Amino acid sequence: MTISRARTTLAQVLYQRCFYLFVAMLALIMAMMLLEPTPRGRVMLNGGNLLVVIAAVAAIGRTQLAFVIALLLATPALFFQWLAVDGGDSRLLLHSWTFGAALYAATIGYLLRYVFRNDVMTADKLYGAAAAYLMLGALWAYLYAIANQLQPGSFTFGGAVVSPPIDDLLYFSFTSLTSTGFGDAVPVRRYARALCVLEQLVGGLFLAILIARLAGVYPPRKDVGGSDDR
Repeated sequence: MTISRARTTLAQVLYQRCFYLFVAMLALIMAMMLLEPTPRGRVMLNGGNLLVVIAAVAAIGRTQLAFVIALLLATPALFFQWLAVDGGDSRLLLHSWTFGAALYAATIGYLLRYVFRNDVMTADKLYGAAAAYLMLGALWAYLYAIANQLQPGSFTFGGAVVSPPIDDLLYFSFTSLTSTGFGDAVPVRRYARALCVLEQLVGGLFLAILIARLAGVYPPRKDVGGSDDR
């Protein structure tokens, strides 16, 4: 009863669920690129991540089961992230990245199921597709961070082997997702390279399938005589 009431209240507050998730993701990504890694900056980033988590829970909580799954993933992700707010314990960060990646993966799955459902394409669905694309980049940033934690020295930045912060990995993730590849960040270990290739494939397939879905929404044009254009 309490869960149902919370899900209903969240849906009423965030009526355009996918729109708010898209805006929250875009704001968090920009904040991670611009804010300095100071204690105040980390607190602000954690606050932004909290908004993203709330928007993600609202976006995928269209059923009670999905809402419960989102809460079970979001709660430990936020808990471990706030415990590691000072950037100290790497184990806490690893736990936070793991649950964060699981939450993002679940959100992307539910968003894609919603977007590609065989019914009318709405503005909310388009925002859902855009949010899913942004979350793909963030998801792989988490995966790169986990890979570097398990296999240190997985990346070089500027030609030097470093342990990159999550914002640098987010930058690298989006250059891989969009197949930009500036060359200043390079995966050098096996796990990181495999993840990089997989992200490039997923990014290309996502755009191709989304374009095909949008093209299938509109019926073929007809000429004056009523026959289909060939």
